[in-house]
Amino acid sequence: MALTRLTKPLLAVVLLITLANSAATDAQTLATAERQKIEALIKHVGELKDAKFIRNGSSYEVSTAVRFLRGKWESNESIIKTAHDFIEKVASFSGTSGKPYLIRFKDGKDIPSREFLAAELQKIESAPLDRRVGGS
Repeated sequence: MALTRLTKPLLAVVLLITLANSAATDAQTLATAERQKIEALIKHVGELKDAKFIRNGSSYEVSTAVRFLRGKWESNESIIKTAHDFIEKVASFSGTSGKPYLIRFKDGKDIPSREFLAAELQKIESAPLDRRVGGS
């Protein structure tokens, strides 16, 4: 009888610990998946051929844009939990001037980086599971 009284509370504690560990693992997995999406977005910017990154009216090579976006992400990491956060809070506009970032293509067409990155993220997220970033 005494063993039963101790066993029930002990099982409840073990169950709570197991659930907490499971939730923490799920959160880490989500964070890893979102981190991979952000990395894929940055990589995609770096792979743009003959494109320029426009920030505060100045034109930059995409390699500079990659370093800039990565640095801005790292300095704002505490508020970036998802790839959507990255686009909305870091990769769309200047924190200094408020001006939107643009991507200028070889044909002279400008597209807001928010629009460009959102379209790329949609492709990543709609890909079949085995072809998604980080998928096996």
